[in-house]
Amino acid sequence: MIQGSIARISGPVVIADGMRGSKMYDVVHVGTLELPGEIIRLEGDQAVVQVYEDTTGLSIGEPVTNTEKPLSVELGPGLISSIFDGVQRPLPELAKKSGSFISRGISAPGLSRDTLWDFEPKITEGTPVKGGEILGSVREYHFTHHILVPPGVTGTVERVRQGKFKVTDVVCELDNGQHLTLLQRWPVRKGRPYARKLDPAIPLITGQRIFDCLFPLTKGGTAMIPGGFGTGKTVSEQTLAKWADAQVIIYIGCGERGNEMTDVLSEFPELVDPRTGLPLIQRTILIANTSNMPVAAREASIYTGITMAEYYRDMGYDVALMADSTSRWGEALREVSGRLEEMPGEEGYPAYLATRLAAFYERAGRVICLGPEGRAGSVTIVGAVSPPGGDFSEPITQNTLRIAGTFWALDTSLAYRRHFPSVNWIKSYSLYLDSVEGWFSEKMAPDWRALRDRTMYLLQKEVELQEIVQLVGPDALPESEKAILEVTRMIREDFLQQSAYSDTDSFCPLEKQYWMLSTILSYWEASEEAMTRGVSLKQISALPLKAEIARMKEAASIDQIRDLKEKVHTQIGALEVER
Repeated sequence: MIQGSIARISGPVVIADGMRGSKMYDVVHVGTLELPGEIIRLEGDQAVVQVYEDTTGLSIGEPVTNTEKPLSVELGPGLISSIFDGVQRPLPELAKKSGSFISRGISAPGLSRDTLWDFEPKITEGTPVKGGEILGSVREYHFTHHILVPPGVTGTVERVRQGKFKVTDVVCELDNGQHLTLLQRWPVRKGRPYARKLDPAIPLITGQRIFDCLFPLTKGGTAMIPGGFGTGKTVSEQTLAKWADAQVIIYIGCGERGNEMTDVLSEFPELVDPRTGLPLIQRTILIANTSNMPVAAREASIYTGITMAEYYRDMGYDVALMADSTSRWGEALREVSGRLEEMPGEEGYPAYLATRLAAFYERAGRVICLGPEGRAGSVTIVGAVSPPGGDFSEPITQNTLRIAGTFWALDTSLAYRRHFPSVNWIKSYSLYLDSVEGWFSEKMAPDWRALRDRTMYLLQKEVELQEIVQLVGPDALPESEKAILEVTRMIREDFLQQSAYSDTDSFCPLEKQYWMLSTILSYWEASEEAMTRGVSLKQISALPLKAEIARMKEAASIDQIRDLKEKVHTQIGALEVER
């Protein structure tokens, strides 16, 4: 056991003497309160420690004890529906010990040591096993929690037990003397291994029309949501967490306001997953390191979350991780870097900011897991970015742009007009369009890509026409271009605009999205055809079709929308030229 003493204190950073033999990222206990910390620099026999608690009251000469282990998380049954801080301390347990305001130095194990889990083995004695294989399973709410052989462990099963066990009880003994429990630990800064990575070819269905139809994200992909204050970043992330097509959701409140995490805690137990019919909290893990909690622990919270995500991925599940927001994480890096007197990069951020961001996002992916079963699992990362003043040229946004495959740019002007999600369809993009085209063509409709491209053409054409309108007025436009402005208004208001608080519209199934968009484009095509025959746009606009199209998002039946599409062709096609 390496033990030194405090030589200097600078905010969340402590310099300790007498730490020769320590390794980078070892966890240490600082002072008589045993505050948790992590070694982030070594210079001779001095160690620079990033402390995950408020260092007020520490004094020179207090002991610093090295555990000689890296910062790790406990992985096993009991993670689902839990809320942890940035270093995996269960906040409800801490609240029991110290009340609403958590005292410094208190701790609790990440997983309960009292809960009994019903373990059902899947292997027999005498079977050779290796890392990634399924030993057995327990039920964690509505899905099966597979107990895996930890990566790097091999041997032959000498004894396996069945029954109710605590997470620390031995359930399997190998011939080489290794004892396996329901719990395993994994260092958070090290990605969990897998057999091979797959191409991102399956979309992550979110139930949000602008995401699914125009700028899709894949399972195993990465996305960023940048936007200024009040543009709806948190609501967008919470909506994705509620409705995304993933079996496990990990939501990290990284430096955001505490009331936003409170909203998640109060809403998720009441909301019902549309796919399982069960409470959403029963597939969610919450990690809270909000703005009033220790700054240094913000960095750890991101790694804690992604390690848990990889653990469920290794079972063969699709996991979606929401980080709100990586800007606050970057600010924590900047503060610690400043305390270390490192050479600053742009706007004071550390020079290694881009490397740290890339290391985090590259842990996303859809993979074939370890083990002979050939399980496929995925981790999808959606990171919110909070650029000061909505300035997308700042370092966090620009460095994330180089990494993320999908860019959902939130627009302040749209938010002020109460158009939500306030995603700017001109600035946003998805690099996964070609990857998911085959899936949509096979599962949804062969003309999905054509519909999407036609929609984007019209929206981009609208921008050009609006510039002309501002110069010379709408009367100078020909009828065909007035029709484009009319149909793009319908696309914006009747398709892209979606209420997160509507019972019928907060989640829109993929088939309904397709028929809604197809109906609006059919209105445009039928209008174009009618105008070539001499029918005026005024005649077409006088039909009650526009009001019916506006009510599509509240339609409970897809058949109603199909019938409306037929009605569009019939009624516009029946118009005759006015004499």
